[in-house]
Amino acid sequence: MKHYTIAKTNYNKELVVINYDKLDGFKVKPKGDINYPGVKVNSLVIVKPSFIEKVLKKKVRIKLDYYLKYLISIVDEDDSTDARKALNDLTRYKEIVEYKYRKYLDDRYINVLLRKIALLERELKAKAVYQKVRQEKIFDENPVYEERIGKSR
Repeated sequence: MKHYTIAKTNYNKELVVINYDKLDGFKVKPKGDINYPGVKVNSLVIVKPSFIEKVLKKKVRIKLDYYLKYLISIVDEDDSTDARKALNDLTRYKEIVEYKYRKYLDDRYINVLLRKIALLERELKAKAVYQKVRQEKIFDENPVYEERIGKSR
């Protein structure tokens, strides 16, 4: 495992300014609140394609595991608002995968990932429909039947 340190030295040369807007790569913002003396990291741009692919695959795997655990917890509960909320969130994540990650990951991996997301969406939709039907049955315990008069054949 390689460790990198940043050493503060006195240079008499000009400072090199990097224009990060023109730099093509995947931008990541750190989530940890670890403070290093003299260093503040607001964002990181990953340029190497193989490293971008590794980072995105790990990020996607973690997110899909989170959605799967969330789906299992929703199936165990009886609240349909959570299912709709999770479905909206999953749809938003699907659009992020399609439009943001597609240029960094290969098409075969994206297609497999979209199939997994579609499977999760289908389960959430089924849960939402089941909850809606169940609530309608609870509220409609005494249905009123109307008699239809007409010719019978």
